Amino acid sequence: MAKTDSTGSTWRYRWAHRQNERRQRAFRDADEAWCRRDEELRRLRTLAGSFQGTAEAGAGLPLELSPGEVVFWTLPAAQLVEVRHTGVLPAPELTVDPDPPVLRPRRPEGLKVTDAGLAVLTNRRLVLLGGRGRRDWAYGRMTGLAHDPAAPVTLIQVLDRRRTSGLLLPTGAVADFRFKLTMAFADAIEQRAAVVAELDELIAEHAQTQPFRPSIVTPAQARHSARVPGGRRTVAVATALALVVPALLFESDPPVRPGSDVASAATPATTGTPAPRPVAPAVRVDAPGTPKPGQRTTAGPTPTRSRSTPPQPAGERRCGAPVNPFGYDFCGGYRIRRPAARICDYFDCAPGFWAGRGYLVQCRDGMISRTGGQPEACAGHAGVRRTVWT
Repeated sequence: MAKTDSTGSTWRYRWAHRQNERRQRAFRDADEAWCRRDEELRRLRTLAGSFQGTAEAGAGLPLELSPGEVVFWTLPAAQLVEVRHTGVLPAPELTVDPDPPVLRPRRPEGLKVTDAGLAVLTNRRLVLLGGRGRRDWAYGRMTGLAHDPAAPVTLIQVLDRRRTSGLLLPTGAVADFRFKLTMAFADAIEQRAAVVAELDELIAEHAQTQPFRPSIVTPAQARHSARVPGGRRTVAVATALALVVPALLFESDPPVRPGSDVASAATPATTGTPAPRPVAPAVRVDAPGTPKPGQRTTAGPTPTRSRSTPPQPAGERRCGAPVNPFGYDFCGGYRIRRPAARICDYFDCAPGFWAGRGYLVQCRDGMISRTGGQPEACAGHAGVRRTVWT
């Protein structure tokens, strides 16, 4: 026997079942994506903490290592590329990308492949052992580094070489190579702790975005619009059509009624006399401005009705944030890691605000802090309430 509510209907139970299924499916998809990114961040954090090489790894390589030099990574299928038009690359940065972009196995325009061979990554340099010779990129002489976001190419500039060059790798090895190159460069300049701290901050920031399990919808929450296929959207579209169609009919020109001379020549009387041939009606050409019979005349030109309405100015979006000239709000957008110098003139900044090293958050007591993403975020202020966006 079908379940019914107090009114004896079953559509409320069907609506609640569909809503709960949709919410659970959306939650499962979001939770799986969150878990994948969390596992990747923790894997990189573990790898960064235990990142080290050995001199024995380079024993079988045709490369003579310097005293104290160890091998981190090798790849036999690397290609050497050179830039035809040399440009200035950005300085190397100690940033980790936990969400690598989707790369296509192609060579960008402006690059030419000059050699291929074995790529070796050590704690002092990146080396390509090709068929035409050896190409070195020493970390101490590196002035520019750029990873192509759409192709598996990494370009490097060094002081002792005028032309920019780099490596073209298989797409499956790009993410591992770029991370290990960042760690090797950080080790060379003694900044591994900065990379580890960045990964800890990303893990803490990601933990705050874990999706919550949705609440259960009951049949009593169903609205009568749910009985219509499409729900409230169908009702809204039908209401809009009911308002627009009469307005369009009102503004359109009325149908032209045939003239009396044409109506009188419709069908001849059925007598024994044969019907005469129809004569084409004479076309009368009126002079411009001459009124037609039955047409009203106006003193001036007929005004034209404008069918377009000027857009209304959009209201300022703050979502509860105080009025400020920086565009900071609580609605959403991008996190703020380098706030404006006069932010404390408009927001209530927590004590020691400028000593923080995270992104902007509002604590539960209303104070603004730069500890977002940190384990001790809003410590002493009842915890984090929400993020400040720009």
